[in-house]
Amino acid sequence: MKTTSLTLAAAAAVLAAGLVSNSNAAEALTWKDKAVSPVTNPLFFEDPHITTEARAIFAYHRIGDDLLNGLGLNGISEGDVRVYALQLRYAVNDRLAIIATKDGYTDIKFDHPALAGFSRKGFNDIAAGLKYAFIADDKNEFILTGGLKIELPTGNQKVFQGNGSGEWDVFVSSAKSWGDFRVLGSAGLRLPNDFSAESSSTHYSVQFDYYTCRYFIPFVSANGHTVITSGNSNFALPAGGLNVEGFDLINFGADSADGRTQIVGGLGFRSKLCKRADLGFAYESSLTSPKGLFKDRFTVDLIFKF
Repeated sequence: MKTTSLTLAAAAAVLAAGLVSNSNAAEALTWKDKAVSPVTNPLFFEDPHITTEARAIFAYHRIGDDLLNGLGLNGISEGDVRVYALQLRYAVNDRLAIIATKDGYTDIKFDHPALAGFSRKGFNDIAAGLKYAFIADDKNEFILTGGLKIELPTGNQKVFQGNGSGEWDVFVSSAKSWGDFRVLGSAGLRLPNDFSAESSSTHYSVQFDYYTCRYFIPFVSANGHTVITSGNSNFALPAGGLNVEGFDLINFGADSADGRTQIVGGLGFRSKLCKRADLGFAYESSLTSPKGLFKDRFTVDLIFKF
């Protein structure tokens, strides 16, 4: 009986030690371990953290029926866009990273027979640059990063790429955590080299996420773009009167979009499949009118960290 009691006591001690060990392991997660990259607005909502990673992205995007209303072509522009892309980031050190955020392939299809000629496939422009963490305060769970990118007109004009002489993006992004809750934000300025061919604009994003467990980290987000100055090209569309811009993927150089703001709301989740792989899913829908190019969008991505 005494031996049995000792055995039970030893087993209980081992079990307790295991529970304490697991508890300590859970508590040992840092705010960076719980942090997740944005899924929405993938071209301009840049994660402030400095990482080395490859991010595969697929987006299914639906076009609003009012894209061409400013041209007098009402209710005929519905269709969809499929985008396949790969982003790359390389941490030179713990503060500086080289980033490549735009590339890939686009497939555009319009539903109306009158726009059948605009249903095309082709490669996107390429955008790359640098980002630097000016503040990395682990004690207060805060990071502030600034960056600069250039987009080169290397894509196919048939999918509304290769326009103008390229564009610059100057941006800042930051994150602040309070335990399992986190706020992530970004803002930037898009400046074309040729203001007649492309529009200039601002972009801004915010995300609220909560770490429930490694496999389910839900978030809500909002992303916006505001046109500062219109271009004067309408990018091979019927001349004159295009009053919406292309949000993130496309810069039409629309001639009548001055001051136009579009806000898109999103929700979704990330799942940390393992230490080096994250899966993300998001749904976004335009909260403003006209919806133009952005009616709604589904995005799935897979991040591999190195």
